Amino acid sequence: MTVTDPLALESQVCFQAVVAARTVVAVYRPILEPLGLTHAQYLVMLALWERDERSVSDLGSALQLEPATLTPLLKRLQAAGFVDRARSAADERVVVVSLTAAGRDLRDRAVDVPAQAAARTGMTVA
Repeated sequence: MTVTDPLALESQVCFQAVVAARTVVAVYRPILEPLGLTHAQYLVMLALWERDERSVSDLGSALQLEPATLTPLLKRLQAAGFVDRARSAADERVVVVSLTAAGRDLRDRAVDVPAQAAARTGMTVA
C-alpha cells in the first residue's frame, strides 16, 4: 500500500485548479490571437459587450480583478483601439471605459469564439 504525502504538490486542489486554468487559456490562445486579444483582454471585452460604458471599479467587480491588474489590460486594449478611457463628468475620480467603433465591430468577429473553444475541448456550448 502506498501512502500519499498530503503535502505533495499534485495532491493540492489549488495546484490542480491552476493547471486547469492554464489549460483553458491555452485552448483559447490560438482562437484569440487572430483577433488581437489575449484571454484576459477577451474577458474584459466580453464584459463591455454585455454592458458598455462601465467604470473601472464596475469592470473589476464583474471580472473579479483588482484595479492594479485591470488597468494594464485596459491600457493595452486602448492602444489597440478597442476601448477608450475617460474621467467621468459626474465624478472625476471615476474612470469610465467604453468601446470604440473597432471594439464594437470586434464582437462580430468574436461571436464564434465560444463554439471554437468548445470544439477544441470536446464540450458543447449551452
